[in-house]
Amino acid sequence: MSLENLLKINQLQRHTATADEVQRLLAAAQRNLADSAVQGLSDETRFDAAYKAIMQCAMVGLMANGYRPSTTTPGHHQTMIQTLGLTLGVDKAVWIVLDSLRKKRNLNDYSGDLIEPAAVRSCVSHAQQLLSQTRQWLSACRPDLLNTST
Repeated sequence: MSLENLLKINQLQRHTATADEVQRLLAAAQRNLADSAVQGLSDETRFDAAYKAIMQCAMVGLMANGYRPSTTTPGHHQTMIQTLGLTLGVDKAVWIVLDSLRKKRNLNDYSGDLIEPAAVRSCVSHAQQLLSQTRQWLSACRPDLLNTST
C-alpha cells in the first residue's frame, strides 16, 4: 500500500517536517538507545527504551516524507513500522522483525508477558541499525532536515 493510500484511509495525515523537530526526534532516539544499554534496568524497561527509539526513527521517516501517523486511528505503531520500506528504504525482512518486536511489546504491556534477554538484545541491535539507517537516509535524501539553521 502506498503512503497516499494510507492518507486516504486516514492512517496518515499530511505533515511538513522541520529540521528542529527531526533533530529533537533523533536526539531522543539516541537518548533512548543509551537508556536501553543500562544494565541495571529491567529487561522490560530496556526493551521499551529501544522500542521507543525505533518508533522515533519511524516517525522521522514519515515526517521526512511529508506525513505523520493518525494517532486517533488504531494501529498507528503498526502503520509506522510497516511503512519503513516506503519512507526509509528498510528491507521487508527487517521491518517484519521490527513488527514482531512491536507485537512482543504489546503482549508485555497488555498481558504482562515477560521480555527475554534475547529480545532485549534484538530490539537494541535493531534500534541502533535503524537509527544509523535513518541518519544515512536523511543525509542522502533530506539533508535540509539535518541542518537546524533552516
